Amino acid sequence: MAIRYPNGKKFNPSVSSTKKKSYDYSFSNRGKSLEDELNDTNEYYLAHGLAVIHKKPVPIQIVNVRYPARSAAVITEAYFRTPSTTDYNGVWNGYYVDFEAKETKNKTSLPLQNIHMHQVQHMKQVIDQSGLAFFIVNFTLLDRYFLLPFEEFYPLWQRMEEGGRKSITLSEIEERSIEINTGFHPRLDYIQAVADWIKRKTD
Repeated sequence: MAIRYPNGKKFNPSVSSTKKKSYDYSFSNRGKSLEDELNDTNEYYLAHGLAVIHKKPVPIQIVNVRYPARSAAVITEAYFRTPSTTDYNGVWNGYYVDFEAKETKNKTSLPLQNIHMHQVQHMKQVIDQSGLAFFIVNFTLLDRYFLLPFEEFYPLWQRMEEGGRKSITLSEIEERSIEINTGFHPRLDYIQAVADWIKRKTD
């Protein structure tokens, strides 16, 4: 199926977004991507009444559909109607929560090339309305997960816009983020990291 951006450019998904990951996090989570782990965690939160957070649907405009059989339809061409914002949003403990999930195989830094201006603008608007906006970053080869608040991310984005480095170093992320502990149920308890972040801001 051909999916295109609003400007008509063809969308070519990377291998990492179309194939299952093979990172050995643990036996029970082997092969799961960050998105899979977050979806599982969100289902746990919902089932236990802890939060209502979902992955946002991708805004796609269908152009052509093929009917190989009477009971089956195959989409052969589609376009992204509008640029996507962030991956997840919802409500927790009275707070509006909005975040983007990023994975990197780089052991020393998070490249900024896969974060887009419209996403940054959206997250800033969330912050301006007193919502919670952040990134969940997974260093896949290190098996480490971080919650990077937008307020801590934004100065580093501005640094890039002013001609500075085009990545955030691991040490900067360690300094500015809350590391997310991994477990079994849920796998990534990022809500605990959000609670720790709020406590840190109000202390």
